[in-house]
Amino acid sequence: MSTEPLLIRQARILLPSGEFFKGDVLVRNGKIVEVASEIINGDSLTIIDATGLTLLPGVIDPQVHFREPGLEHKEDLFTASCACAKGGVTSFLEMPNTIPLTTTQSALDDKLQRAQNKSLVNYGFFMGATPENLPDLIEAKPTCGIKIFMGSAHGALLVSKEEDLDPIFARGSRLIAVHAEDQARILERRRQFAGITDPAIHSQIQDEQAALNATQLALKLSKKYQRRLHILHLSTGIEADLLREDKPSWVTAEVTPQHLLLNTEAYASLGTLAQMNPPLRSPENNQVLWQALLDGVIDFIATDHAPHTLEEKAKGYPHTPSGMPGVETSLPLMLTQAVAGQCTVAQVSTWMSTAVARAYKIPNKGLIAPGYDADLVLVDLDTYCPVIREDLKTKCGWSPFEGWNLTGWPVITLVGGQIVYERGKLYPQVRGKALTFDE
Repeated sequence: MSTEPLLIRQARILLPSGEFFKGDVLVRNGKIVEVASEIINGDSLTIIDATGLTLLPGVIDPQVHFREPGLEHKEDLFTASCACAKGGVTSFLEMPNTIPLTTTQSALDDKLQRAQNKSLVNYGFFMGATPENLPDLIEAKPTCGIKIFMGSAHGALLVSKEEDLDPIFARGSRLIAVHAEDQARILERRRQFAGITDPAIHSQIQDEQAALNATQLALKLSKKYQRRLHILHLSTGIEADLLREDKPSWVTAEVTPQHLLLNTEAYASLGTLAQMNPPLRSPENNQVLWQALLDGVIDFIATDHAPHTLEEKAKGYPHTPSGMPGVETSLPLMLTQAVAGQCTVAQVSTWMSTAVARAYKIPNKGLIAPGYDADLVLVDLDTYCPVIREDLKTKCGWSPFEGWNLTGWPVITLVGGQIVYERGKLYPQVRGKALTFDE
């Protein structure tokens, strides 16, 4: 890794206070060493002229599916990390539903080795819960937490019954992140709506009640053992209302840009490209989720980047897989909302970086301050560009937001003080590092 000092000059810098000021940032050995309003001078500095650009902490995406090993035809750690770099995502936390599943120390070690060899950005991996692997869930490391599929899964990773969930919550202290959908209700409604091929039915099969049932159960077990709980991709207003009334201090929740900005009306134009788990909801849910995010009921944002090929998405419902890509577009999507007045740029940065680092206890990430890692993104908040399919770096090669005109696109992304993306060009020789987690 290069140790050459780097100077970001005359950027509009987001400070930890949430305020902005124009100044310089000096980076040495991958760390921020000085943030100053006056000009910083020095010898042998690589200088980035950031005039007119805004400097934010790099995005930490806490829920992605990068498909390696076993499903590399959809995505792999190299292509996904290229998409991250282009989107200003400097760290990611990846899910266990690969082949083989990430349910053992050896499978975790394999992913870490693959990422060390391939990933342009920093990386961490979840351990996947099964009804049988409790010792691995307690002992395997390093991991950001335990992922439980309460529904929308099949095979070993499905843990839907309370008698199987209870011992996972009862033992150990690691963060438990849940995909909260009621599998029994989903199966019942699949039978009820069998034969319907309109993908819009997906939102009725995996309905709001299925989400609420599972979230209620996860909360019950979390409170029983005072166990650290994180609710992944919250999708319904009724879940947000539940948390508004009953959210212990050790519980956090996230929302995706899709559930904030898309809804069931998207099926008409996107078809199965709009199919994801949990599904898109009604426009009314968009509004309630936004308010919950603004009020702090929802703590941060994740993409649930879950790519599938266009050929797979063309098979026709219900034979199509659920999921959509997101790491390239999440930051400009949210910054466009900020420029439009829906929220502030500082709030976006908190939701996409600072709060994630805090929740997962990732040291030295998520702020622009001396001593913090130089994982940074310079964005242009004055220029609008559309999402163009041909420009995407994700291997699946499509986006549900194609054609959306967005601002806040990354101009330069730095990982550990190294430029990994600059004005359309990737630096594929850069490698991120394994994230650490304070337990």
